[in-house]
Formats: sequence, structure tokens, C-alpha cells
Amino acid sequence: MASSPAFSVVSFSPVNTELSVTRLNLVSLNTKRQFRGICDLRGRNCRASRNVISASVSFPAQEVSSSQRRPDELAASIFSKVMQTDRGVTLTKEQHLQVAELTGELSKYCIDSPVTCPLIFGEWDVVYCSNPTSPGGGFRSGVGRLIFKTNEMIQVVEAPDIVRNKVSFSALGFIDGEVSLKGKLIVLDEKWIKVVFEPPRLKLGTVEFQFGGESEVQLEITYIDDKLRLGKGSRGSVFVFQRRNPTA
Repeated sequence: MASSPAFSVVSFSPVNTELSVTRLNLVSLNTKRQFRGICDLRGRNCRASRNVISASVSFPAQEVSSSQRRPDELAASIFSKVMQTDRGVTLTKEQHLQVAELTGELSKYCIDSPVTCPLIFGEWDVVYCSNPTSPGGGFRSGVGRLIFKTNEMIQVVEAPDIVRNKVSFSALGFIDGEVSLKGKLIVLDEKWIKVVFEPPRLKLGTVEFQFGGESEVQLEITYIDDKLRLGKGSRGSVFVFQRRNPTA
């Protein structure tokens, strides 16, 4: 597979519930006083004293694992962990593992044949990738990020089979630029697609030119709804996309 600055597209523990009896107070029974009646010979003023058993029961706080959350709760957790992280660059290894657990759990709710779902079409922001250099290529490498500050990373999927990727950036803090690609989407099976991209176009200030050659990527759509899309590249990179104009 040819390398390119293109970025990839669409590409529990059970909770033990313990019953904790924190206080169980039993008033000791006195067999002589278990029932005491005071009655006169005519049956008047009869009363009885009864023993009382009191108990207090408390349940320990329960933590809900990801396997017990609804899809909307999992999606909210994913967004909360990946937003404002420079698309995953600033996350620690442990935090990446947490995102992987959440995306893996949400993928269990994926619809059948997501590649045929109309929700795939539209404009998407790339908000996370487990491999920082997968979306944006060299522009997102360690050295590249020192020179190019990423402003937007957008993917547009147009019916019936067009994919447009765009990375806009600021070079050295004062020169605006962008890299864009146009590709053709090819369905491989119910979840996997391939996109063959034309050579990328680079715009730097007022200068615009095409460079490099064709490239292609393959990825699996692991989940999709009206706001969120998850993808996994052929090399295992996990992608999180957020729809730019979600439905109300």
C-alpha cells in the first residue's frame, strides 16, 4: 500500500452487588415479658407490650462498567476523553487504552452492514486517532507538528462513492495552508471499504500544486449513528469521527 500524507477514512468487569448489613439491633427477648397482659376479671383495660426488631441495611456504591452502559452513554464517554486532546496526541498510553475499551464496547452495538447505511454520508470531523500520524501523514509527525499547527481535519463522504479529505493548518504560525485529497469509495464487504485517492493537492498561502502519486486505504466501519462514527484501519488504528452538522 502506498504511503501518503492522506489520513484514513471511516476507517468489565461484572459489578458484585454485596448486601452489607451495617447494623442489626435486636431487642433481647424476655420470655417472661414476651406477652404481658393486664386484665381485670371483666376483661377491661387489656394491653400488651411487644418486642421490636430493628435493622438497617446499606448497599455499597456501585461503579457501572462500560459493558453495562447504553450506546449514548458510551458515545458521551468517548467524546469526553478525546476532545481537546489534539486528536489524541496528548493522551497517555493508559488513556488510549481507555478509549480503546470504550470504542470496542460501542462497536458491539453496530448495525448490520454499516457500509450501506445512509448515515455514512455527510461532513465529519476527525476528533481522534490512536496513531497520530495516520491522519495527516508527515504533517502530524513529531517534527511536523512543530512546524504545522492543525486547525481542521475534515472528511466529506458524498453519494454515491466520493470521499474528500482536508487538513487545514498554519505553518510557522503565520502561513495558512491545507492538504486535500479526493478519492473513490469501493465497498469490500458489509463493514470494510477501500478508498483510492488521487494525488494530494497542497495549498500554501497563494501557491497551490499537486504532488505525489495515488494512494489507497482500507478500513472497517465499526459503529455509526447520526453524530458519531468509529473506524478501524487495516493496521489497527482506531478513528473517531464527529458529524459536523448533526441532526436535531
